[in-house]
Amino acid sequence: MIKISKSHLFAVKGSAMMADLQEKELERRLSLYQVFLKLYEHHSGLLDEILQLENLYQPSLSRVKPHYIQGIVDASTVYVITNLGENQTQALQQPQQIWTVGRDRSSGICIADTYLSRRHAAIQYIENQGFYLIDFNSTNGSFVNGERAYQPIKLQDGDRLRLGSITVDFFLNHDVRILPSVAMELLMQLVPRTANIQEKKHSNIDDTEKFWTEKPINFGLIENLECWHSGLSPEQQSAVLERFFSRTKPDNNS
Repeated sequence: MIKISKSHLFAVKGSAMMADLQEKELERRLSLYQVFLKLYEHHSGLLDEILQLENLYQPSLSRVKPHYIQGIVDASTVYVITNLGENQTQALQQPQQIWTVGRDRSSGICIADTYLSRRHAAIQYIENQGFYLIDFNSTNGSFVNGERAYQPIKLQDGDRLRLGSITVDFFLNHDVRILPSVAMELLMQLVPRTANIQEKKHSNIDDTEKFWTEKPINFGLIENLECWHSGLSPEQQSAVLERFFSRTKPDNNS
């Protein structure tokens, strides 16, 4: 007959308890995931807000630039300005006034995002109506303020778009204002600053000339030049070096 020690029983019992705890933890996480999924289905924009708040408290993400698309309607042309493509701000003109978005390199706005379809969506301008977001039946969908774009959605100034995993702010340029001329008294306050800069430059040159007449340097010794170097301004140092090389240059006529 096999004898079972108490330590072995405790080990078996402990393993059973551990398995039970792991199963309960898995059920808890699954339940939490289902609650989150239902919350996301009814309030998809809430996730974007949570991510925005999270970014505020992460210094390592402080340099991440927010993505945006700005529609410009000018008297002569219509174009968009965005920083989505190539991570830099660009003004994009398109003769058909349709700006496609996707992972495909042929897209007007190409974005390397795995959650983005190759041909994901497009921004289209319709004359006398405005800009519209159109989804190309993408896998992960396109959203405007949390609403999925099953049909073309007209965009308004300040709308929040979500394309794949990227959140984009849309801005609409309504008009162009020509500002009045700056008042003369304000212009006069700017003139002295420019004059002072020019005067300071001339003063530095004069100080250099004075330095050369009052304190000549023996150009045969590099140590002397290094000794004076720390007490000179950048302009004076440049003048010293220029004269040094001009005086030490061999005379071709000799």
